[in-house]
Amino acid sequence: MGEAVEVWRGSVASWECDAMGHLNVGFYVARSMEGLVSLAAELGMAGAFSADARATLIVREQHIRFLREARAGAPLIMTAGVLEMGETDARLLFLLRHRDGELAATFQTVVAHATAREGRPFPWPARALDRAQALSLEVPQQAAGRSLSLGPVTSQASLARADALGLGRTALGAIRLADCDLFGRMRTEQMMARISEGMPHVSHRARGREDEPAKRIGGAALEYRLIYLDWPKAGDRVELRSGVSGGDARFRKFTHWLLDPQSGRAWGVAEAIAVSFDLETRKIVTLGNEDLAEADAKVVKGLTL
Repeated sequence: MGEAVEVWRGSVASWECDAMGHLNVGFYVARSMEGLVSLAAELGMAGAFSADARATLIVREQHIRFLREARAGAPLIMTAGVLEMGETDARLLFLLRHRDGELAATFQTVVAHATAREGRPFPWPARALDRAQALSLEVPQQAAGRSLSLGPVTSQASLARADALGLGRTALGAIRLADCDLFGRMRTEQMMARISEGMPHVSHRARGREDEPAKRIGGAALEYRLIYLDWPKAGDRVELRSGVSGGDARFRKFTHWLLDPQSGRAWGVAEAIAVSFDLETRKIVTLGNEDLAEADAKVVKGLTL
């Protein structure tokens, strides 16, 4: 095995924090994409994300574990390495840590080595394969899939299927030029950002007793799997359909489909494990029997990636 290499170092700005008071999930993904630029350079592809690049790395899938919240001002460091290398693809590992060394989040990111403009996969150069050996890592337990499967997926997501399942619209908008990378594709973090913006439409508060004051309850994601099926460009529209697909007294499983409202095809799909979060105690809320029955009644049967 090789060693992880540092690919990013910085801190959390107050404007990057959400209503829960910690770093918003969209900015976690943005950090991982900065780390990907550095890891590409370590693999001998220093210009992979420049305007004149002939080859780049296109993200196909991400698995994220959120392990310890990062609040405004928190210093963070990211290291990375290679888990697997195929002929034209790779599974990469990114570890985001607090200054004391404790993990804030982990990312398993699947990328394709592809032509920069067309996105056509082609084999890795010899220099990247050689360098990958020195950067080879194993998956630590904290970065492995916990409540979500990482197995192969053939998505059935479409606008017609969403309508058939009764999935509610949770976000609707358009891709702006500022949302795109240098090659004209929607930036990877934009899918997570759209999901985050839509969550207030699907989440619900844990109820307290009627004779008790209402608790300040928010939500926190513990684990995500995002699969990128196609890449919108500036001017394309995006519609998010979301629903609850499972859960228990402590967590809810959400499934999200990012769709093209014009053609009905899917841009990407995601599922997440999330919890209700007491903003005063900073602890997970456990639902009582009545609240659990109410939450379970909202599960959409047949909803998958």
